[in-house]
Amino acid sequence: MNLHNLKPAQGSANKTKKRLGRGQGSGHGGTASRGHKGAKSRSGYKSKVGFEGGQMPLQRRVPKVGFKNPGRIVFRGINLDTLQQLAEQHKETVVNKEVLINHGLASKNDIIKILGRGELSAKLEVSAEAFSKAAVEAIEKSGGKAVVVNPKATQKLKLVKFQKHTKTNGTSNAAPKAAAKTKKKEEKVLAEKPE
Repeated sequence: MNLHNLKPAQGSANKTKKRLGRGQGSGHGGTASRGHKGAKSRSGYKSKVGFEGGQMPLQRRVPKVGFKNPGRIVFRGINLDTLQQLAEQHKETVVNKEVLINHGLASKNDIIKILGRGELSAKLEVSAEAFSKAAVEAIEKSGGKAVVVNPKATQKLKLVKFQKHTKTNGTSNAAPKAAAKTKKKEEKVLAEKPE
């Protein structure tokens, strides 16, 4: 094998590029496969994504349903049966965010909520941002302890999200009446913070 006889492997996709506008002999001279006249034949033509020639595009024809609350808090749910597995397989007695991260059950940015699916017989000290009522009852029934850590975090996050949605560059987008309503909501959120 030498440099002068190197060639692609047989069957490999090695297609010759279509050379447009290189004379009549090429078969793609003249209009260079663009057709005659119209916006698409001109240089610098650019169309919007989803443009359908002026007809109502698909993304506008399809009805929109639902809404996402900008102040929502998304929890990472950890159930009782998962805690039981941690106790049995890994001999854990204290379950907190670090333990859950180490076992791949949560990430550092998650807000953890302990939920009540399954049964718990192990005595565990569980620390999380939130607990369901059933989860607290089950943990305490088995002799364990449910510790709410950073209780203001969820309220603070909700408030920050709410402010981010209603304000831009430090000023309210709403009319004075709506701005007053926003202030009342903020005060309500602050008032609901657990001590």
